[in-house]
Amino acid sequence: PEPCPQAPLAVLSKVELRVSCKHLLDRDTLNKSDPCVLLLMQSQGQWMEVDRSEVIKSNLNPVFAKIFTVDYYFEEVQKLRFEVYDSHGQAGVGTHDDDFLGGMECTVGQVSLGTPPVLGDPRPCPLPNAGLSQIVAQKRVTKPLFLKYGKFAGKSTITIISEEISGNNGYVELAFRAKKLDDKVNQVLGGIRAGWPGWALLSLIHLPQDLFSKSDPFLEIYRIDDDRSEQLVYRTEVVKNNLSPIWEPFKVSLNSLCSCEEKRTWGQLNPSFPGGCVVWDYDSRGKHDFIGEFFTTFEEMQKAMGENKVQWDCMNPKYKIKKRNYKNSGVVVLLDLKIHRVYSFLDYIMGGCQIHFTVAIDFTASNGDPRNSCSLHYINPYQPNEYLKALVAVGEICQDYDSDKKFSALGFGARIPPKYEVSHDFAINFNPDNDECEGIQGVVESYQSCLPKIQLYGPTNVAPIISKVARVAADEERTKEASQYFILLILTDGVVTDMADTREAIVRASYLPMSIIIVGVGNADFTDMQILDGDDGVLRSPKGEPVLRDIVQFVPFREFKNASPTALAKCVLAEVPKQVVEYYSYKAFPPRCPRPPTPEPSLGSPQ
Repeated sequence: PEPCPQAPLAVLSKVELRVSCKHLLDRDTLNKSDPCVLLLMQSQGQWMEVDRSEVIKSNLNPVFAKIFTVDYYFEEVQKLRFEVYDSHGQAGVGTHDDDFLGGMECTVGQVSLGTPPVLGDPRPCPLPNAGLSQIVAQKRVTKPLFLKYGKFAGKSTITIISEEISGNNGYVELAFRAKKLDDKVNQVLGGIRAGWPGWALLSLIHLPQDLFSKSDPFLEIYRIDDDRSEQLVYRTEVVKNNLSPIWEPFKVSLNSLCSCEEKRTWGQLNPSFPGGCVVWDYDSRGKHDFIGEFFTTFEEMQKAMGENKVQWDCMNPKYKIKKRNYKNSGVVVLLDLKIHRVYSFLDYIMGGCQIHFTVAIDFTASNGDPRNSCSLHYINPYQPNEYLKALVAVGEICQDYDSDKKFSALGFGARIPPKYEVSHDFAINFNPDNDECEGIQGVVESYQSCLPKIQLYGPTNVAPIISKVARVAADEERTKEASQYFILLILTDGVVTDMADTREAIVRASYLPMSIIIVGVGNADFTDMQILDGDDGVLRSPKGEPVLRDIVQFVPFREFKNASPTALAKCVLAEVPKQVVEYYSYKAFPPRCPRPPTPEPSLGSPQ
């Protein structure tokens, strides 16, 4: 069976990538290059073409109209490659007839993994790393293009702009009423009383069902799309026999209302077809009578927030032409407008929220003597142990979302120098003033150098480390901004000894911007650890207080021994985006304003 069945991989979001280049190499003799961009994605070690842009004729600084769309997964490293070619003839881009102008490898979360070129790569250029940058976090990234063997493609650069396609960016609650609408019935009867035979005959044939009552109005809202098509957004209920109806408040998503564009107009472009916001007199036979219409934008409607109200004349274009003193066919009033924003994980990341990663490693005696090859802490020069595998798998994902790439690395359950007293929250770099290491590699090096200096002991107490990270998270909470979220990865070979204190610490931490991932290393019975994972029920403190949010994910590492290296990261990180959104939604903290793109001095400014 596949590991981690409780966390199936699902598309977190879709991201649009827009591409432009500057200072491309000029391969043509008579004209400038005709560039085209290919997007490739790595799948099972092979580069597969996903899509390609149009060819732009004779342009060394192209801005491509093509928008690349990729599925975005937080918990998976998604390797992308952009290749630029000078296209020739009808043979298709990327053939030997085309000139390679440069390429750049990246991931959706970062612009380069810093990994060495893949030998035997079928593509024409095994590319070196292009520097560490974050497409998702920065939204706009500019990097140099490389030719084969790591050679710069002159001054050529490629710029990638990312934008999330938000399936649900919030909703709006609207409350409308109307006043003094035209009475379609009286207009018919008025024509009969006027004694005009033609009008009377027509009216008798098409008498409305509400002949002896007032109009039965309802309201329809249409959105005009970029292709000038009109889409029905909402239709209110019918208010019977009332020329000043008050319709029930209703909710519509921002995406459906205005595609999240505040200046998008609701109105008609085709004069022969009633569009925009339209008021009808209901007819059970479907032959509704047109009362009037009005046009507006979401920007204008927002004036109705609070105590204010906005109103529009409900106009009938035919009456406006025929009647000299025509003013309107009534007015429509927006009584109230409430915006309920629903932010996504990417909204917070693109707003500058950093993911701070802390790892806590179990150094209790049950792991075995690190000098013995049977120990879980044994350092094999040819293959990393389970602790290192779990650390690297999760850490490599998290480091894409932390700008300074410094990670706290802690240990517990060991006797440490100089007095060799048992500690349950010591820095494995033995710097009590700064427990951070430079990148995942720094954590690995500190772990390896730490082992010979400590004595594995016990017990397995993790509450002190949870509380330590929680104190830092509490300081962050007081800023009242969505600026930093904390992930604590606990690697342990057995069931925790201080279960009551751990449950209490987790309940306290559930109110803070943090998540806890526990990976069980080795072959111990971890059944009791499932208590900490809220999947089977709500975790409670010893006093019975429930967690505010489910912030713990527990996984035994042995389930992933035969899985791909990235399977563990996919499983344990799959819930993090939801946990981030849940916390900031609970605190009502919106994403911060996106940081403006910073120019990179090494690239220079275009002339």
